[in-house]
Amino acid sequence: MSFSPVRASKEIALEYSRYLSSIFSLNDPVYQQQFSARLKEMPFSSGPYLEVTEAFESGKTVREMMNAGNLPANYDRLGFHLNRPLYKHQVDALSQISSGRNAVVSTGTGSGKTESFLFPITKHLVEEANAGTLGCGVRAMLIYPMNALANDQVERLRELLANFPEITFGCYTGQTAEQYDAALVNYKQLNNGNLPLKNELISREQMKAYPPNILITNYAMLEYLMVRPDDSVFFSEAYADKWKYIVLDEAHVYRGSTGIEVAMLLRRLNTRLQRKNIQYILTSATLGGEDDNDAVAAFAENLCNSRFTADDVIRARRVKLTPPPVSKEPPAYFYKEIAAMIEGDKDSSDILAKIHDFDPSLPDEEMEALYQVIYRDPFYWRLRKVLQAPKTLRELVREMGIEENELTAFVTVAPRAVHD
Repeated sequence: MSFSPVRASKEIALEYSRYLSSIFSLNDPVYQQQFSARLKEMPFSSGPYLEVTEAFESGKTVREMMNAGNLPANYDRLGFHLNRPLYKHQVDALSQISSGRNAVVSTGTGSGKTESFLFPITKHLVEEANAGTLGCGVRAMLIYPMNALANDQVERLRELLANFPEITFGCYTGQTAEQYDAALVNYKQLNNGNLPLKNELISREQMKAYPPNILITNYAMLEYLMVRPDDSVFFSEAYADKWKYIVLDEAHVYRGSTGIEVAMLLRRLNTRLQRKNIQYILTSATLGGEDDNDAVAAFAENLCNSRFTADDVIRARRVKLTPPPVSKEPPAYFYKEIAAMIEGDKDSSDILAKIHDFDPSLPDEEMEALYQVIYRDPFYWRLRKVLQAPKTLRELVREMGIEENELTAFVTVAPRAVHD
């Protein structure tokens, strides 16, 4: 009888593996029970978290700025909402960038940072179109750290430029096909069989033949564009004098070695173009606070090798709410019933009727009526006081002494409450 230590060790390992599988299999009812009990004791996530933030200060509407001459008369051909007030920081960005200055738009998530640079860029392009000077060539390059963000921007531009075919745009990344036929197949697969707009360039061969007015890319692809002879058309003498804006979205990612790499890349680009008046626009939600504008300007200046001052940093301004002089608390069932109607996709008229059952004097518009209800409700102000910092649902329920379904109903209703 022979004995093989190697074979024996393999057999032992296999048997031990089977033993572990039998013990820890999710199909094992005892293990499932233990696993579920443990999850209840120590959940993987502690959220959801809730936070109260003030609304941003608003400024003029697009239509008002058109009437005042701040935007071209035919700017309404673009897909912006004409009668919705812009945020004050968006108006500030439009004014600052249009005056020829660089800008760092450092505002919170959901504050419309994209529109802060799209307004001045499209204003310039519309003015060029009106003057008859808008042809091939890059006027604005939008640099994103990820392709997903670049693709989102393409979708936004489709909405904006659908009725303004004179302005062309294209996304040039590693995902962009060389030949138009291949690019068209990919486009149809990703867009439910729809065809691209006439002014949307979808292949590399298209963009090299007719450089778009708005070029969307990432910094890695920009490096390739500058070193490949076949791709250098964007920076050629024929189009170099057309460049005006370079946008770096999510600029906070350009720190450390990545920041050094991008800073050198931008210097090489500027040397290639020989353009002294290119404007740089940086956006980020996480570039310091109000007291850090000098540091933010220094960061932007080092990154872009262009003049930035603390005054070039644009921050959002918040509306400070104060409690109303008179409170009126809705009945305990109110938010639960309204939340159930919202989740059941009830018509706005039905929801408004339910609101008027509580207070017939409220406005005849659902969102405004809900705003008035919540604004006058002492529960809202108590919630704000507790939420000095973000807290979990569990923490809020415990601190406020309420049921979880009461809070979730309120949170379901609150986003529908919009003033003015």
